[in-house]
Amino acid sequence: MATVFGPPSFLSLPLTRTPRLCSSSQTPPPVPQPTPPPQPQPPSSESAEAQMSVNSKAEQQKPIKPVSPKTKVESTDWIATSLTRRFGIGAGLAWVAFLAVGVVSEQIKTRLEVSQQEANTRDVGKEEEIVLPNGIRYYELKVGGGASPRLGDLVVIDLMGKIEGSGEVFVNTFEAKKPLALVMGSRPYSKGVCEGIEYVLRSMKAGGKRRVIVPPTLGFGENGADLGSGLQIPPNVTLEYIVEVDKVSIAPA
Repeated sequence: MATVFGPPSFLSLPLTRTPRLCSSSQTPPPVPQPTPPPQPQPPSSESAEAQMSVNSKAEQQKPIKPVSPKTKVESTDWIATSLTRRFGIGAGLAWVAFLAVGVVSEQIKTRLEVSQQEANTRDVGKEEEIVLPNGIRYYELKVGGGASPRLGDLVVIDLMGKIEGSGEVFVNTFEAKKPLALVMGSRPYSKGVCEGIEYVLRSMKAGGKRRVIVPPTLGFGENGADLGSGLQIPPNVTLEYIVEVDKVSIAPA
């Protein structure tokens, strides 16, 4: 009788294989990442003001440094500043004094001219009629001792004008005590001044006085004139003036 032998017991167990990894393909362990430092937060307005207050107090509490030789050298700037101020004040005072001297000298010059004009002015004992080629007639009442007006000069005059024959007065600054000022050569004329009066003024001097007869051609001509306030000068009339030169000076620019 045959005996049947089965396979050994160790062959009947299942074979379990443990996988073995090669060292070259083995994955390294993960490296821990460093934690980033915390970012500083911007200070708030309250903390900034508090910090500034602390800083200002700290600066106030700093001890005062003793004066060093270098500081003494820099302190000479105060002397320079003081000298500069003194020189500046001195220059200003000098300029004021210069202006004052100029004003005083101008006043002295004016007084000398006025005194010279008064000294050389003389009355005319006998009136004589002088007839000019353009038809103007005049009588010298007072010979002036001042300057003669030139083209562009400022002339201050007293004037009385009336229509010859009728005696109607259309201008009189002697009574109003408001002299007229005109620039020689300027046009148009006003306040009753006409071309004949400007022509006569050229040969007069400050302080002089004349009685002038102006023909219509050198007066207001064929059209006459409207002086305002109801004053009308008819056409083609002869005018009679009394004119006195008070002052002759350079016209302002």
